[in-house]
Amino acid sequence: MRLLALFVVLAIAVTGCSEPDPARPGVLSVGIREPATLLPADLADQAGRLVTGALWTPLADYDAASGKVTPRAAESIESTDRVRWTVKLRPAAFHDGTPVTAQSYVDTWKVIAAERWVSSPVFTKLLRAREITASAPDTITVTLDRPSGQVPALLAAPGLVPLPASVLASRDWDGFAKAPVGNGPYRLDGGWKPGSGGTLKRVGAGKAEEIDLRVGEPAAQYDAVRAGTLDLATEVPGEKHEAMHGEFGDRHANWALPRAGYLAFPVANPRFADATVRHGFALGVDRAALEAGPLAHQVDPAKALLPPADAPGERSGTCRPCTFDAAAGKALLKQAAFPGGATVYFGPGAEAWTRTLVVGLHQALDVSVTAQAAPKAGPLDDPATLDVKTATASPYELLSELASASGYTDDVFHQNLAMADAAATPEEAGELYRLAENQLLRDLPVAPLWSGHGHAVWSPRVHNVTTTPFTGPVVAGIVVS
Repeated sequence: MRLLALFVVLAIAVTGCSEPDPARPGVLSVGIREPATLLPADLADQAGRLVTGALWTPLADYDAASGKVTPRAAESIESTDRVRWTVKLRPAAFHDGTPVTAQSYVDTWKVIAAERWVSSPVFTKLLRAREITASAPDTITVTLDRPSGQVPALLAAPGLVPLPASVLASRDWDGFAKAPVGNGPYRLDGGWKPGSGGTLKRVGAGKAEEIDLRVGEPAAQYDAVRAGTLDLATEVPGEKHEAMHGEFGDRHANWALPRAGYLAFPVANPRFADATVRHGFALGVDRAALEAGPLAHQVDPAKALLPPADAPGERSGTCRPCTFDAAAGKALLKQAAFPGGATVYFGPGAEAWTRTLVVGLHQALDVSVTAQAAPKAGPLDDPATLDVKTATASPYELLSELASASGYTDDVFHQNLAMADAAATPEEAGELYRLAENQLLRDLPVAPLWSGHGHAVWSPRVHNVTTTPFTGPVVAGIVVS
């Protein structure tokens, strides 16, 4: 018997396996990847946004499809002339007990604008405020350089949450990211443990008393949920996309991510100045091969220029440049007398799917196409793939970025974009954004390739799972039985 017991102990030690902790009442266990950081304004990954989405409460939630803004930390975001905006705050405190005031936001936003973080363009390119002040302890006043109806959508960006005065004074961003202090329904207990995770304790309106965040690989987390040792897996590996429907039934969700892929053309280059050439290349892209291949079922083939997370209102009509039609693509290149040969540049993280793209283009269009890493500086003289991650849900951000990436300077497009920005109502803005989007699809300085999506699966003890494009599952609202 002693020998058997010793064998069991040695086996556990060698394999690293141990019995999982049993589910605890009121505790939600969540599997995520390692976040890149927990500094809200510098986040572009789903795992980090899920965590900070529980640690902070944003000023508002914004739904791009409806144009509706739902105030959260803000009581209201209003303007009578769309130039001078007033943000009234609800009473709130940081997890360290210090009050959240209008000055907290003003000081944080100054830092964000200066630090070149992921959310910095909201201030430097999109909001374009002449002045942002704390006109009262509970009131932020934003004065713009022109009328804009997009302010509520921009201020709803999840990265624009306030930071405590202590970290703004110390500027120890790395230290703060290891033990962040927010104003949301949960606080981080004991700091973040890289490679392991962290524990969130309820201090506000969250449903679970505690959230156990576990860092790991999606395949292992998927299996752990199926085995009942993990409540929620926030990413599903591509090879499990078909199986999850049978293995989890209605206990899974998918949502649109604020991320999309494009092929941008250098419209100033005479070889790509003709829209016929650009349409020819677009028709030569087998988007389904990208989705099933290097992108591992983590995206959907594009069906519009704007991805669902940024699309204003219902789409109408079909996206002809989104279809795969090799014969039509070859015919268009022949019609335009395209001389043949192209290099497609790629940025960090996009090499694998760009190489698959160029092989497909070569085969479909019978032209020489190669892939090459983009130079660190200077304009590009050939097409380039774009993997765009937006900081806001406003269509203005993405449409502006796509035009800039290709050097597209059409006056009518930019007039429609400016009028959409200045529009008095979400409905009027949506119509103008659709005009701008349709013009880009016609002139095609960028060809839409794919849009990102997220997947989650959960155990039978998990209820009330909702998702948003930026955070994925809203863990604060999940109920565990």
